[in-house]
Amino acid sequence: MANYTLNKTIYDKNQYKNTIDTTFSNIQTPTLPLEETVGVNEFFRLYESLFYNIPIDGDTNSHTYLIQQSSQYVGSTFTSEEIQVLLDEITSLRQDLLLANQTILQLQLSGSTNGG
Repeated sequence: MANYTLNKTIYDKNQYKNTIDTTFSNIQTPTLPLEETVGVNEFFRLYESLFYNIPIDGDTNSHTYLIQQSSQYVGSTFTSEEIQVLLDEITSLRQDLLLANQTILQLQLSGSTNGG
């Protein structure tokens, strides 16, 4: 069995404060874990795998949000109002086409009844 010698130094209360530095002179701030970073390739891989789980509409975390953010970045000038104007114009042109087709049909029918 090995014998060890232990030495113990005892200080009284006043001597302790004068001998040992009790101030904080070297404080380390705890390191916070870094957020996991995702590269562009990884982002699109995740996007493809989550595509159908992403809600269509919503102020954040939705396909609508992604479209709005990307449109702002790219500089897209189309807004909902501009799209609606174009849709209204398409509807109007379809109505005009329907009326023109009805007129053509009526002319064809009247021509065939008049012996034409």
